[in-house]
Amino acid sequence: MNSQIVWMIIGMGLATYIPRMIPLVILQKLQLPVFLQNILQNVPYAILGALIFPSVFFIHEDIWFGVVGAAIAFTFASFFSNVVVVVIGSIFALSVVSFYF
Repeated sequence: MNSQIVWMIIGMGLATYIPRMIPLVILQKLQLPVFLQNILQNVPYAILGALIFPSVFFIHEDIWFGVVGAAIAFTFASFFSNVVVVVIGSIFALSVVSFYF
């Protein structure tokens, strides 16, 4: 293997690891207020929603395909807590919908 590729992989690994390690080491002993902890617990859900919501409308030429898919996924998610069941159920339901429409 070319040594330049190996050094590039090592450099990319360090560039990924260092920005994640520094806040963990610095903020490890810092106790955040409860109010800020509650806000930070909701950040992953907000980011996930911001990433998924635009994709619902641009997934297919027909906007209703994405809307129906999201509705089916939300319905499955309200009944089942397992993500695999929600994803497989949504894929199956959209396959049926795309077959008939």
